[in-house]
Amino acid sequence: MSPSLATRARAAAIQMTEWRSVTGTQGECDFPHLLKTMLAQARYFHLHPEHLKVQPLDDGTARANLLALVKGEGRRTVVLAGHFDTVPFDDYAELAPFACDPETLLPMIIDKLKRTAENPLALADLLSGDYLPGRGLLDMKAGIAAAIAVLEAFAAEEHREGNILLLATPDEEDRSAGMRAAAALLPKIARDSDLDISLVINLDSIADDGDGSFGRSVSMGSIGKLLLTALVVGREAHACYPFAGVNANYLAAELLTEFECTPELAETSGHEIAAPPSALYAKDMKSGYNVTTPARVFVYWNTLQHRRSPAEVLSLATGMARQAMDRAMERLGERARAVSPPQPFRQESVPVLSFAELIAQARKSDPDFDSAFALLNGELAERQDLDFPSRARLASEFAWAATRLPGPAVILGFGSLPYPAVTFGDAQLGERLMAVLGEAAAEKGTSLSRIGYFPGISDMSFLGETSGDLSVAEANTPIWGASFALAPSPGYKVINIGPWGRDYHHWLERLNAPYAFDVLPHLILRATKAALE
Repeated sequence: MSPSLATRARAAAIQMTEWRSVTGTQGECDFPHLLKTMLAQARYFHLHPEHLKVQPLDDGTARANLLALVKGEGRRTVVLAGHFDTVPFDDYAELAPFACDPETLLPMIIDKLKRTAENPLALADLLSGDYLPGRGLLDMKAGIAAAIAVLEAFAAEEHREGNILLLATPDEEDRSAGMRAAAALLPKIARDSDLDISLVINLDSIADDGDGSFGRSVSMGSIGKLLLTALVVGREAHACYPFAGVNANYLAAELLTEFECTPELAETSGHEIAAPPSALYAKDMKSGYNVTTPARVFVYWNTLQHRRSPAEVLSLATGMARQAMDRAMERLGERARAVSPPQPFRQESVPVLSFAELIAQARKSDPDFDSAFALLNGELAERQDLDFPSRARLASEFAWAATRLPGPAVILGFGSLPYPAVTFGDAQLGERLMAVLGEAAAEKGTSLSRIGYFPGISDMSFLGETSGDLSVAEANTPIWGASFALAPSPGYKVINIGPWGRDYHHWLERLNAPYAFDVLPHLILRATKAALE
């Protein structure tokens, strides 16, 4: 007798969690091969081994996607998609050896919380028996496990209408290399296998610190993300004569004040919020101690969008940056006049340029700029020790130097690949899916809500229907085309149905097990069958 959906989902989730797959490690490279071995035990894949593939990424690493196709009658196909990489587990401290062993870890965390009284909610959750801890169990191997249970149940049916493709990808926690590669290839895979992809169900998790009503959600789209950057250029001066220059640290401080959690760069859709920006990085370019004021500072912010385009984000940021620079220079002028005796200070306007404008100026100043910049970008693309924002900083500094302009100045751009916001454009299908899912949730004695945007950055951005024009992002991202390329989205209908829990990316990451193992596979199966009708 085949195991129930719940039994299979639980077993697969725990087994996959035990396979450590931190982003950028050998474990991440090994994972799809282990998963292939697991799935190959099903009778369907014994009969059709050609439908179970590990597909390497063409990115200079040993990482790969896993594709498992179960075919039935007709061309209609549902893709079940999830990522298997996790963040590191160093935060578990002395419990790190057990971070990926949920059942062993459970009593250990309970004991630690009892001794420290650190988190009463986590202790109550884990004592209730409804939650399981473990790195990656919530984010998001429980989602993949629910899909595996559905895939295997579908494969065991004697008469199958439609097709299901399981897609498991690496690297969501860093650059979404797995999903970007899959998105570029899925249309070809569909053509070669005679599939019509009618729906993609992403399986990512939602955090809910309340009663779970938000966690039990179907997302009909996903927020977008842009990494807004600023290269802040000052004029160096001896610290004993600060008014002889302009301290880049101070200019950056005014920018940080202007941008931090500003509502102007937040978006709302009904009761849903795309959170305002928060600075993720701010550092001057001095390599050590001296009494010279910093000449340059690099800052970047995480900005989230529902409908706002890169052009709108950059325009709003430019206006805010100009206000911040006007305020900074006015204050410096006031303070120069307020000291005794008053100090001379050149109170001037600080230009705020986009990276595209900076490039145009560099070309005017240096006829060979384009070839030199391309050479630099090629070298940066080979630097695996540098993340995307660090490469963007070095490229921006190079372009600034080529202009031969004096400081002060602020150059705004974007420092990494964009995650476009996606929406579900088929209202009729959306209503039908929600009706089916509502009935399925009621059968399990629970409720299910609908939200417009998955609240976290997700791989949905590279599969779904996007509406924004990315040309401004491309023109203002120094490393676009060298360090990464972004193929057009295939524009599939994408929703998210995943597990919920609390404190993911934290050593108290814990999964609501009854929902993940009993309810979630039931929901995925019903949504899949509805989309295949």
